[in-house]
Amino acid sequence: MADSAMADSAMADAAIVDAAGSSPTAGAAHAVKDKPWVMRTYAGHSSPRKSNALYLRNLDKGQTGLSIAFDLPTQTGYDPDSPMARGEVGKVGVPIAHLGDMRQLLEQIPLDRMNTSMTINAPAMWLFALYVTLAEEQGVDRAHLTGTTQNDIVKEYLSRGTYIFPPEPSLRLITDMIAWSVANTPKWNPINICSYHLQEAGATPVQEVSFALATAIAVLDSVRDSGQLPPEQLPAVVERISFFVNAGIRFIEEVCKMRAFTSLWDEITRDRYGVTDAAKRRLRYGVQVNSLGLTEAQPENNVQRIVLEMLGVTLSKQARARAVQLPAWNEALGLPRPWDQQWSLRMQQVLAYETDLLEYDDIFDGSHVIEAKVASLVAEARAELDRIEALGGAVVAVESGYLKGQLVSSHAERRRRMESGDQQIVGVNVLTEHEPSPLTENLGEAIMRVDPAVEQEAIESLQAWRSARDAASVELALTRLAGDAASDRNLLEASLACARAGVTTGEWAEVLRDAFGEYRAPTGVSGSVGAGHRAALEPVRLAVAETSRELGTRLRLLVAKPGLDGHSNGAEQVAVAARDAGFEVIYQGIRLTPQDIVSAAVQEDVHCIGLSILSGSHLQLVPVILDGLRDAGMTDVPVVLGGIIPEDDARSLIDLGVAAVFTPKDFDLTEIMAHILAVIRARQLPANRSTPA
Repeated sequence: MADSAMADSAMADAAIVDAAGSSPTAGAAHAVKDKPWVMRTYAGHSSPRKSNALYLRNLDKGQTGLSIAFDLPTQTGYDPDSPMARGEVGKVGVPIAHLGDMRQLLEQIPLDRMNTSMTINAPAMWLFALYVTLAEEQGVDRAHLTGTTQNDIVKEYLSRGTYIFPPEPSLRLITDMIAWSVANTPKWNPINICSYHLQEAGATPVQEVSFALATAIAVLDSVRDSGQLPPEQLPAVVERISFFVNAGIRFIEEVCKMRAFTSLWDEITRDRYGVTDAAKRRLRYGVQVNSLGLTEAQPENNVQRIVLEMLGVTLSKQARARAVQLPAWNEALGLPRPWDQQWSLRMQQVLAYETDLLEYDDIFDGSHVIEAKVASLVAEARAELDRIEALGGAVVAVESGYLKGQLVSSHAERRRRMESGDQQIVGVNVLTEHEPSPLTENLGEAIMRVDPAVEQEAIESLQAWRSARDAASVELALTRLAGDAASDRNLLEASLACARAGVTTGEWAEVLRDAFGEYRAPTGVSGSVGAGHRAALEPVRLAVAETSRELGTRLRLLVAKPGLDGHSNGAEQVAVAARDAGFEVIYQGIRLTPQDIVSAAVQEDVHCIGLSILSGSHLQLVPVILDGLRDAGMTDVPVVLGGIIPEDDARSLIDLGVAAVFTPKDFDLTEIMAHILAVIRARQLPANRSTPA
């Protein structure tokens, strides 16, 4: 059962085709049947031990690879006892603070037989060092390790927000890891350039392809120019570059996007890097289908959305994904349960094992419709790549704010299409009448909840680990890491020494914070983006202006993201919409403490605070902010909240004093702006509680 899954996983990257298969239409089918892609579910929660139990169950159900979700403190380089980790431990993934946690996480899973994907970026080198050290303990030859570390920091600046260091030292960490990995773990993909989150942030297909390829060029140029590998090894580096893409509901366009992606990657690696072996130039990618399009309203419709999106990355043989993980139907409601993840896994298995998909050559070859669309996407993506190159490449385009601004603008245009009805979403802005769903009869049981006690348990476990380790060895390892960071030495060996000595995630990251500094990326919220002047917005603009006149000052809205949740797309769109409606908007980006938010509210003398939380930490963080506002004498400043907030949690927060809660079903930001205005008037103009007409 699980042993079989591990064997399949280890073989998945080694072969593309299986033995010849029989077919009732043998004349149309090719001689050999393709092997199925690696099948994963993105999983991890609460603690290493509970996550390990989940992994073993999933492997027994036929999953053929692991995809590890880490919690936000781990992803941003904090230990569970850090003040920054409050409310976030174990929420969106598993907390891994040290080697002991990694041992528990992967207990009973032989690493030489498992294909493991780790969604980790800023501290990717550290988590990889823990993984390699555990493999050493298992007696596994490094050369046999197969898997992937995401390790794409550019898209963290643009969409996901778990960056720590500035771009240049971040690129150094990636370069060091690739150079070490190619020499020591030749079957491991040290980077997974990730366009998935770009689409979640609003990217068009052209932007998704061009921004990801610009990142790949920046990485390959850095490795080539670092001098750590001889020129003849560059093809081996190219061969280990993998991608992680998104697949949206427009699945014909997604097929064309992936064929364009494949063509451009082949061209770039041949012409720019001189790779002559076509096999090494092959685009190797995994996929998770679109989560942005999953709806809270009529969530049962998400099942067919997921299946259709999967077709976009499996139908075309020449551009088929090597690994697939699917979201669960209820991810817009909260954390999926094991049963929900099983349902998503079974979708893959039915497609791979019951249909004849894998028996045929590429069914799109020769289609003039497909060829024309692919050619159009290639031309547009090549032109965008040229623009990025002219700016100085991906890193410069991040620092200048160009890439982020483009994404925020594209997302604002998507929002405009939804609000106008130009983009129809069944159950959201069209066909909203429906029968009660048995899937959501009891919403409290339709999602998984993380026990708040896991945070204290993680802190106690961390304290026990620190007490048991050799302090002198830890200090020696951290001193070496600091010294290597100040030099041009590759940092992987020092990181391995830290892992063996018992260093923690927070300690490793703190040394590099001291060496490299921290970074705050451009928000992309500027005067150049917005949804434009729309008739529906005009009454709200007039009402905002009238309320500003009555109060004697322009209305000021503080949009804030407390905690470590870096998914800022929603907050950015709220900020853009509020500015379009006439508010003065204060938006300082991600990763704010409750104290930061209260201080900003006082300093800016705001009329309302809009919080965005998608990590599940709302019950821990929002009350602290409310208490801080009361202590500061700002009880007349209403707080509204947006995010993935279960109904019973929303009621609890409103009882505590939150003025309004918005969830994914509240897609119309013009209506949200009108609601926020009404809240402000009710709190600050009590004699006239209605919104002016």
